[in-house]
Amino acid sequence: MNGGGLEPWKHGVSLIHGEVTARARPAKPAFLQGDLQDVPKERVEGRARAGSGAYLAAFQVMQTFDLLDWNDIKVFLGAARGGSLAAAAKRLRVDQSTVSRRLASLESALGLALFERLPSGLRLSDVGQRLLQHAEQVESAVISLQHEHPPGNGRIGGRVRLATMEGIASLYLAERLWGLRERHPDLMVDLVTSAQTVYVNRREADLFLSFFKPPGKGLISEQIGAFRLGLYAAPGYLARQGCPVDLRSLKQHHFVSYVDDLVQVDCVRWLDDLLEEPQMVFRSNSMIAQKSAALGGFGLVLLPSFAVTARDDLVPVLHDVAFTTRELWLNVHADLQFAPRVRAVMVFLKKTFTSDVQFRLSEAKALPQAPSCANPSPHTRLSNSLT
Repeated sequence: MNGGGLEPWKHGVSLIHGEVTARARPAKPAFLQGDLQDVPKERVEGRARAGSGAYLAAFQVMQTFDLLDWNDIKVFLGAARGGSLAAAAKRLRVDQSTVSRRLASLESALGLALFERLPSGLRLSDVGQRLLQHAEQVESAVISLQHEHPPGNGRIGGRVRLATMEGIASLYLAERLWGLRERHPDLMVDLVTSAQTVYVNRREADLFLSFFKPPGKGLISEQIGAFRLGLYAAPGYLARQGCPVDLRSLKQHHFVSYVDDLVQVDCVRWLDDLLEEPQMVFRSNSMIAQKSAALGGFGLVLLPSFAVTARDDLVPVLHDVAFTTRELWLNVHADLQFAPRVRAVMVFLKKTFTSDVQFRLSEAKALPQAPSCANPSPHTRLSNSLT
């Protein structure tokens, strides 16, 4: 029952009457004082009697740490990551009073304040910051205990939360996930769309498929592909406004793109790669809405290759000169990279994208073979300085 080679007791986890409980060996409260972890108990007790505040705190924790409840630790993690009682309650799917009560219980057991209560929310104290590091180790061990054992039939099962951008989730990935379901019927994938960076090291998701390599401690990131973005327009718009003949002529055309002040990851400001201050006639924080607006005849839209299919009545525009590229990254917390349920999804995703020619880096940067409404000579990036 050691979770695939893990020794849970070393991470502060024990199982009592079928319940997971957070525990720690009283002789090593490392989260409080790094220099105390190898100090004999008698020496700590003596220094505590001598009146040293830090040693007194450490000695008190030695006596009470084995009474901690994993549920209190879990609420502590939710509050630390959410920054408020409301955010923690939403993350944990409990009410705020439960979060408040659990935090009070934990602080009472430790005899220490783990948070500063501010009008804006909760801020970790210095002790809380140190406890957070060790609580995350406990969490990793608990996750291993809960999820690493396959069902009794020996098949890979469980739940995996996969987070990514709305466009690639809805326009490409969702319809292909059935292949994973066929292979692993006991595996449930929660496909979560987000317009911002998802931090797997904060347990916001098990996997994050991104268009950039995100920062983060304990994060394993692998580039699994790249894709090309090009301009598209509806036949009705081109009949009304004419087809651009070169990059310079794009200044006279209308565009569909993102709401600038709602963009939370700079990598989707891809229209900036082509021209400055385009004539915007429609904006949305949804790629699907942008595509629909372009289909309706609003104007030109810059879309990834995966977002447009032969079923769409959109015409490629200047694809041999007006294009840009983005990378595709698969990100996982180091603690989960070898978990069977997570590994199964990772293998499926890598196979899906590496086998699709449009996600190969060499193809993303190569000239397109599809016909375009114009085939001009290459120009440099359009700027307002062009006249």
